[in-house]
Amino acid sequence: MIDRRVFGAWLVAAGCLFGVPAAASAEQPTFGPELQGFDYPWPVRDYSFSSQGEALTMRYMDVSPSGTPNGKTAVVLHGKNFCSATWEQTIKALSGKGYRVIAPDQIGFCKSTKPERYQYTFQALAENTHALLASLGIKDVILIGHSTGGMLAARYALMYPKDVSALVLVDPIGLEDWKALGVPALSVDQWIAREKATTAERLRAYEQSTYYAGQWRPQYDRWVTMLAGLAQGPGKNIVARNAGLIDDMITTQPVVYEFPLIRVPTILMIGDKDTTAIGKDFSPPDVRARLGHYPELAEKTKAAIPGAELIEFPDAGHAPQIQEPERFNAALLGALEQVRG
Repeated sequence: MIDRRVFGAWLVAAGCLFGVPAAASAEQPTFGPELQGFDYPWPVRDYSFSSQGEALTMRYMDVSPSGTPNGKTAVVLHGKNFCSATWEQTIKALSGKGYRVIAPDQIGFCKSTKPERYQYTFQALAENTHALLASLGIKDVILIGHSTGGMLAARYALMYPKDVSALVLVDPIGLEDWKALGVPALSVDQWIAREKATTAERLRAYEQSTYYAGQWRPQYDRWVTMLAGLAQGPGKNIVARNAGLIDDMITTQPVVYEFPLIRVPTILMIGDKDTTAIGKDFSPPDVRARLGHYPELAEKTKAAIPGAELIEFPDAGHAPQIQEPERFNAALLGALEQVRG
């Protein structure tokens, strides 16, 4: 456990979650606690339900095929610093090839409810997603999860294997157990404190180094504006609280040990320049040096998941679907054609 007496100093030294201390820009737009004011590329729908005694609304996009329908449904699951809208280019590609695409924002994220009280588990998020799909009459899906969404997708495939015809893991986190490798533990309060320090500048610096392998293009700014505007908006306290609880879920519920139990066709899509490892910034140097080696982690994960296929993007970071959308989407569609046989 990190000593609380030094935690404040580490926050400054580490630049909180995103690595670069900076003041928030006065020109940064802000959005409501359910991302009110930020437009998505397709209409957003509501799925209202009850979980853990809380009335919740999961918001999602349901995109019909723009090409000849193939009868298949793809479900895309976003990462922690992403939203369903960040799948825009991949949704267009899938829709163009005849897939119906369901793109939910998980509870606690983006346009969905930020509950005052919720025990976040990947099992609960998988149950919520399964219930959403059942409400739409959808059972058999191709499940595509990125980053934290990859951890969720793996859990979903373990819980509902008969309902998943293919599993695609795009730079999933959780390919290693950070706690077991020596990353110091944080309390929920400490995670929340880190989340409250989110700014556009920190996000941009972190994303450039980790998501885009040192590159930056103007189209990435939209996603920085989205996240920073949510984090600094009128609901910033409840947003930070939910984000901190989600951080705790990510770091305390590893799925890596269960990869050998996955029994659905699996495709790993990995940007080789990804270095993501939650907690690396506040870990001792010897621990930091061992974390986030994605080319090695990709090979280990391929070996762990029975029959998994590995597709690598040598020049991409943590978000190849945003950094190299044409190449990524071509590889994804080609791999799905092989799975469909």
